Amino acid sequence: MRVLIIGGTSGIGLALALHYLQQGEAVAVCGRDLMRLPAGLVQRYPGLQVFQLDITDRQALAQVVDQFSVPSLDLLVVAAGFYFNTRHQALDATTTQRMLQTNINGLAHAFELAAEKMLAQQSGQLVAISSIAGWLKDYPGASLYSACKRSVLGICDSYRTALRPFGIAVTAIVPGYVDTEKLRALNHGDASHKPFIQSEAQAVAQIAQAIQRREAVRVFPWQMRWLMALLNCLPRRLLALRR
Repeated sequence: MRVLIIGGTSGIGLALALHYLQQGEAVAVCGRDLMRLPAGLVQRYPGLQVFQLDITDRQALAQVVDQFSVPSLDLLVVAAGFYFNTRHQALDATTTQRMLQTNINGLAHAFELAAEKMLAQQSGQLVAISSIAGWLKDYPGASLYSACKRSVLGICDSYRTALRPFGIAVTAIVPGYVDTEKLRALNHGDASHKPFIQSEAQAVAQIAQAIQRREAVRVFPWQMRWLMALLNCLPRRLLALRR
């Protein structure tokens, strides 16, 4: 199997890449900063290819998809994302544009390019990493990040409907808090206080199983899924108070 992971140089993307490399799959990881990759990783895994890529660069994205999809592209995972804490800082125009381009436009372009290859071969699977923030319905004062992650689910729904007749699966992954280096950095080095937090290994097990089963959506952990379902039952004006 040939696996392309965009946003695969750290966090969940890297952990998922290691999972497939250990299974003997041909894997390519893409990221803006290849220095984030562990030292000696390419030497340890001859089946690994590495591309420096910003998902907002459509031309570079097309070149990578073209190069790696020979002879086939079996699985695309888009784990790239941009987060900005609007509770503590105000969004400016530049940051807003980057968030939209990374979390929405970049994903749409990646799916478009990969779908073209998969339609030609009549097989494959597209996967996008959303967030539990996107599982919560819109409410007054909701963050742009949450709105972007809801859009990820919408993009997955549209592609799933379009590609299902051609044997191509589309899976949306909706994780709660995962104990990644990035999350720890956002929480002064310790994210253990986050509710129902899971390790990277636990997250990868969930994601890999959802991909293998070609599920439409996987939300985890179950406690967070039920919590979001409860919050979604509340009136919008009460949800606004959670800020």
